[in-house]
Amino acid sequence: MMDLELTGKKVLITGASQGIGEGLAHAFAQEGCDLHLTARSADKLVELTRELTSRSDVKVTFTAVDMTLHGACEQIVSEAGDIDILINNAGVIPSGTLFDISGDKWREGWALKGFGYADMMRLVYPDMKRRGGGVILNNIGNGGEVCDPNYIEGAAGNASIMAMTRALGGTSLDDNIRVVGVNPGPVDTTRIYNMLKKFAENRLGDAARYEELLEKYPLGRPAKVHEITDLFLFLASFRSGYTSGTVFTVDGGIASRRAVV
Repeated sequence: MMDLELTGKKVLITGASQGIGEGLAHAFAQEGCDLHLTARSADKLVELTRELTSRSDVKVTFTAVDMTLHGACEQIVSEAGDIDILINNAGVIPSGTLFDISGDKWREGWALKGFGYADMMRLVYPDMKRRGGGVILNNIGNGGEVCDPNYIEGAAGNASIMAMTRALGGTSLDDNIRVVGVNPGPVDTTRIYNMLKKFAENRLGDAARYEELLEKYPLGRPAKVHEITDLFLFLASFRSGYTSGTVFTVDGGIASRRAVV
């Protein structure tokens, strides 16, 4: 058995109420980590907190707030207190071509994921440095590598966060802080099925035919949530102590194929 020695660590997870964020909350709780969770929905965070504390002997707190509001990131960091691990996960950038996405919609998509990641790192990093170190993990997405014209805003946003991760993580070990990114491809969450239905409607004329697109994925399926969250656990642990300034892609080889569906 590989002991990750994460028990007792404090983890702040943004976008924790659903999808990969919810999976990360469960994964780190099972490793004995205390959590501070954030998302817009207070109801979902209350329910998730109940689930986590009923299954694991950990402390779970949360901040229910829209991270795009002025002062929201400062509120989250203040309420979280001292943390050992930050996981930036909040944000969904819409799919579409350059001509499908208005300027306002583009800015709205980047407000949470692009600027939100930068704001959280800017706020958390100095405190980690003061306390002797920490880990920052950015959940990004393989769209920044695939560069699909039908996901152009996501391609540009994810590529930017990849660059940000490498730039900050390149020297962060000087402060005993590791900054690492993960690029999931399609993952078995509600979001991927909604996207597939949209693609099926646009390409096949029928959203109900989305399973025909699903068959084109490696192994005929998206990644299981644990196939993503288990990597985060390893990267957060001392066993990955020499890893910084890099991005790991977990997409079954899709980025190497240069196509998605």
